[in-house]
Amino acid sequence: MNRLAEIERKTNETEIFFKLKIDGTGEARLVYPLGFMSHMLNTFARHGLFDIEGYAKGDLETDQHHMVEDTGITLGQCFAKALGDKRGIRRNGSCLFPMDECLARAAVDVSGRPFLYFDGQLSGSPLISAPEKGNSYDFQTDVIEDFWQGFANAAGFNLHLEIIRGRSDHHKIEALFKASARALRAACETDSRAKDIIPSTKGSLPGFETQGVLV
Repeated sequence: MNRLAEIERKTNETEIFFKLKIDGTGEARLVYPLGFMSHMLNTFARHGLFDIEGYAKGDLETDQHHMVEDTGITLGQCFAKALGDKRGIRRNGSCLFPMDECLARAAVDVSGRPFLYFDGQLSGSPLISAPEKGNSYDFQTDVIEDFWQGFANAAGFNLHLEIIRGRSDHHKIEALFKASARALRAACETDSRAKDIIPSTKGSLPGFETQGVLV
């Protein structure tokens, strides 16, 4: 199966490129200036078995919001484009993912109707980077919701993400990325019993032409 997409997004604030292979092996090749976010994208690729290649540049001297939100938008557009008319997919997936003291839940409907419910239970305190590793940017945890909002809107997915319990913000965010990746993997998988069927009684689901707009 060849479900591939490439999207390049350029604005006055950011320049982002992603290449996505939905039916991959979980390989990520990224040039990304925010170490924690790069780690989350690698985690997302591995647990979803998606191959992701790309880079990001942007106005980090202003804030991390633009880059992280635009990353979500660009990756979401890749999913919308790669899935096409969504023929033969299972459409729905969910995952309950434990990570040490943390428990995360993700549920997705590849419906073409964007919606995000996000309850990350995050403290709002930044994650402090290690200066000796050359990364001068502490990660702003509040932008994680912006990432998922941009992703859900651009992909046209109904996405529910929540932390049931947990202490560490690092664990909460990472568990959400793992849970969402596994939920999406299940939703994007093809159903051998319905390989030529669009999974909707309407006979069609909104696709990239309606979701893949720059915002």
